[in-house]
Amino acid sequence: MKRPDSHLGLRHVALNVRDLPASERFYVELLGLRVEWRPDPDNLYLTSGPDNLALHKAPADERDEAGQRLDHIGFFLATAELVDEWYEFLGSMGAQMRNAPRTHRDGARSFYCYDPDGTVVQIIYHPPVAEFEAS
Repeated sequence: MKRPDSHLGLRHVALNVRDLPASERFYVELLGLRVEWRPDPDNLYLTSGPDNLALHKAPADERDEAGQRLDHIGFFLATAELVDEWYEFLGSMGAQMRNAPRTHRDGARSFYCYDPDGTVVQIIYHPPVAEFEAS
């Protein structure tokens, strides 16, 4: 059987969060996503346009398995210079940083920070993705 035509990429991530308002603030006010849909008080869908991030309020007694299944999520930038601007901005807004920006062997440049639930968030310029988005 022949594989179907290519998909449109990994455009959706769903996270269980303990503090939905704090997570909404981080992703909307700091990272610039916008609310797409709020079906009820425990669920929120955000978008950047081509991407969708679902935030689901985790029950207080639910076991936290994020560390077992998810290493990090990433937000792509159009230029390497923007990585440093985002690092300064997020730091000035109180986001907890994991490391300072660095350039990788493949030409990518990134840093990592944490969302309010401790999910690792990478802010990255990756040349092949930037070239694809620019075309």
